[in-house]
Amino acid sequence: MPKIVLVTEASSNLGAATARALAETGNVAYAGVDPAGRRRSAPDQRTAGNSARLRPVTLNRADQRSVANTVTGILAEAGRIDAVVHTVGPVPRGPIESFTPYQLAGIYDEYVLSTQRVNRSVLPQMRQRQEGLLIWVVPLPLDDGNTPYLTLHSAALALTAHLAESYARELIGFGIETTIVAPDSPVPVTGPLLHTVRPDDTETLRSYEDRFPGLTHRVDLSLVEQTRERTEVARTAEAIAAVVDSPKGTRPPRITPRQPGNGSGGGAS
Repeated sequence: MPKIVLVTEASSNLGAATARALAETGNVAYAGVDPAGRRRSAPDQRTAGNSARLRPVTLNRADQRSVANTVTGILAEAGRIDAVVHTVGPVPRGPIESFTPYQLAGIYDEYVLSTQRVNRSVLPQMRQRQEGLLIWVVPLPLDDGNTPYLTLHSAALALTAHLAESYARELIGFGIETTIVAPDSPVPVTGPLLHTVRPDDTETLRSYEDRFPGLTHRVDLSLVEQTRERTEVARTAEAIAAVVDSPKGTRPPRITPRQPGNGSGGGAS
């Protein structure tokens, strides 16, 4: 029986590729597309083999009403949601002080609050059926948590990973499984064009750049280099589809999609 899967951020390259991979393996993928158009891609039904299995839906994860309406519509049409795929937000780059509180709230929303809105809408029917799967894409941090100007990204990923692990412990008693997919670069978040968030407080940013000339440029070069070397969107999408298709009880709690030459698909870590 095909799985009914909600991909919450199919406007990203990874989300679009995941929705296509799920449809191509015979599942029904509801591809959440942000009406505000904040991301650069969208799933193309023509590439799915059977467009009936790839179903774009309007989903603004920052709006509780939008989330509730979308989930209600899927349940009315399909009768259930078997799995949810959570991706993560863009990469914040810059001195922490130069991000406004409003920006920090937005970053926190992208990484944590949006997933909470979706989970609270989807999980009741999963708990009732004692069946379901949450997949969280949590790339490994760009740094060790100590690199200047990238610490907000590491903190956001750590929050997401902690939330996913906490959900896993609390939901297993309801028969709901959790898998964390951990690519080793930020590329799967948006694809080859890495989506970064720059500080709004440019005056504070300039004071840091004047005191540490060249540091911002070196951080940007590092991001570009990692993006150029690691193009693993398709591999990550295939690994997610494989987890969805795996029998209940066999899904690993964490996988790392393998680089070419290190095996195909995903590997437990």
